Amino acid sequence: MGKKNYYNKASETKFEEASNIQGFDIEINKDDASRIDRLVDHYENTILSHLNEEYSRKTTWSNRLADKIASFGGSWRFILFFAAFLLVWIVWNVLPFTYHFDVTPFILLNLCLSFVASFQAPIIMMSQNRQAVREKHESIIDFAINYKSEQEIDDMQSHLHRIEGELLEVKKLILALSKTEI
Repeated sequence: MGKKNYYNKASETKFEEASNIQGFDIEINKDDASRIDRLVDHYENTILSHLNEEYSRKTTWSNRLADKIASFGGSWRFILFFAAFLLVWIVWNVLPFTYHFDVTPFILLNLCLSFVASFQAPIIMMSQNRQAVREKHESIIDFAINYKSEQEIDDMQSHLHRIEGELLEVKKLILALSKTEI
């Protein structure tokens, strides 16, 4: 069944005080719209806080540490600090009047970079795996909410179709009564 667009001139004058819900011809005023927005926000915040509490309960301190290391290791702050560290290291070992603990091929620097990469990569991967599990859990909840919404919409549509059928019967009865009176 396609969507029917009904044009109502009276609703055009009420545009200042009411707006239509997107996709439907239902007029709603600003107070109701803000109330709906508050309810939806409250519902989403409740679900998110529940998920965050569950996540905090189920994660160990080592997992939380890995998440913090991964969040720092994947940030601009880390890149800037590390770039500054590398610059200081190289400048210190190149200047002629300083003590050179790592000579020009920078073998010790390469070793340090290899250690950082070899430890940082698995920690970031562990954190990403946990985040993927959490997002999967959230998507399951989203699917359940969408499925329930679809069921409610189908239920409302069946009620509307029933009411529409009854309205047609009433119209037929009124037409039949008006023809018999004439």
